[in-house]
Amino acid sequence: MAGEATPPDSPVPPPPAREAAAMSVRGAAVWAMAGQYGSFVIQFAASVVISRFFLAPAEVGLFSIALAAAMLVAVLQDFGLSRYISSLPVLGRDELRRCSSIALLFSLVVASIVAALAWPMAQLYGHPELFTLLLTIAGSYLLLPLAVVPLALMGRAMEFHRHFAVSIGGAALQGGVSIALAAAGYSAYALAWGNVAAALARAVIAQFLRPAPPFPLLLRGTKDVLSFGSKSSLLYLTGAFGTRTPDLLVGKLLGLTAVGLYSRAVSLSDQFRMLVAGAIGSVFFPAFARIRDRGEPLGPPYLRVCAGYSAVLWPGMAALALASQPLVLLLYGERWAEVAPLLAMVAMMEVLLTSLPLVSDLPILLGRMNRLIALNMLDTALSVGLLAVGCLWGVEGAAASRIVYGLLWLGIYAGFMHRLVGFDGRALMTIYGKSALVTLATIAPMGAIYLFVTPPNETGFGLLLLATALGGLCWLGSLWLLRHPAMEELIGMMGELPPVRRLQKALSQHG
Repeated sequence: MAGEATPPDSPVPPPPAREAAAMSVRGAAVWAMAGQYGSFVIQFAASVVISRFFLAPAEVGLFSIALAAAMLVAVLQDFGLSRYISSLPVLGRDELRRCSSIALLFSLVVASIVAALAWPMAQLYGHPELFTLLLTIAGSYLLLPLAVVPLALMGRAMEFHRHFAVSIGGAALQGGVSIALAAAGYSAYALAWGNVAAALARAVIAQFLRPAPPFPLLLRGTKDVLSFGSKSSLLYLTGAFGTRTPDLLVGKLLGLTAVGLYSRAVSLSDQFRMLVAGAIGSVFFPAFARIRDRGEPLGPPYLRVCAGYSAVLWPGMAALALASQPLVLLLYGERWAEVAPLLAMVAMMEVLLTSLPLVSDLPILLGRMNRLIALNMLDTALSVGLLAVGCLWGVEGAAASRIVYGLLWLGIYAGFMHRLVGFDGRALMTIYGKSALVTLATIAPMGAIYLFVTPPNETGFGLLLLATALGGLCWLGSLWLLRHPAMEELIGMMGELPPVRRLQKALSQHG
């Protein structure tokens, strides 16, 4: 009867279950990496063409200042919605509408703030072009909310084959528009309009694959979303202040050419890191959310993540640092030669910063955002302070300060992550030791060529390609000889490649 109490021995209904994943973690990682690799190739090729044939360092520097100023505000764009949507055990229709509505409103806020910054930035730096550049970039943020929620839904459901389509479509249109406008003489504006084109492509493709329109608006009951988003936005703002201030600071203290060189070095390093870490990182948040929901310990899977990052990114970044001079000369030409030493130092910083992956994702997932924000503020203060001091010694000093910052960053987060995740410290040190040996083996061929064949500034494309191929073989061989834990994951991911899966299916049918 209505109103009767439930008998004490009645079974408690189980909580609603999260929807089934569209693919395994390894399969999702393969698709995410494919999208990252594809978009990287497109964006990298476009940047080489633009820098080598059309734009000088000062022109790239001007755009870098405008983009850095915009990105300080644009971190509010997502408002933590991607992580909020992925972390919910169950996502209802009304909750989805609320998230889409908030994404739209915050895009209007971000675009308005970026537009309002246009005139003060132009006056501060003494370059009137910054006004129009920032207004153009502001327009791109009006399109981003149409992609934010659909991409979050794809990530939640582990539908990374759809992520692939959005990434490739956005990169292709951005590269094409940027090159065409740069060739037509639009200078730094070519890069700004490329951003608008990318936002448009991502919005259209994302809404087509996973519709989540922001209309009609639903703003009641948004307390939980706003509470989560406000803390996430504070975290993003402090992080953005640390990552975007360098271009603004170097541009103000050292000039347009210096910031053009510095931003090119950072961009090359970031592109390589995002090639792997960005793709895999987008898979791990929803994957760890599922582990948390099942009540399983996070330490063992976290060690596997650390093994994968250090086994791939350490050798890659070390090789990038060692190959910086011939690589820059081959790609960009002599007028960009000063990028090489800066790239080497920034790449070594990335080795340090990738030693502890998921330092933002896991604290958010486990409800430790307040502590994370406090550490992030300390981290940001150190980053900006060290960079300002480094600028006293020119752009080389600015780049060198990044290595010092990386060491201090490890000191800030190591203990926090150990207490949070509960991983085995001795096992992590073993992984680091094996990854260091793999790194030495990977860069050995390139070092031998420099010592016995030709110096870095005379190393041509053929020798660089040979060193890369031999380094790749040494990398695989050392992973196998050392029984590195990442080897098992790499083999497992190979098995998730569509051609391999089709072959396995055909063999099983004939068997």
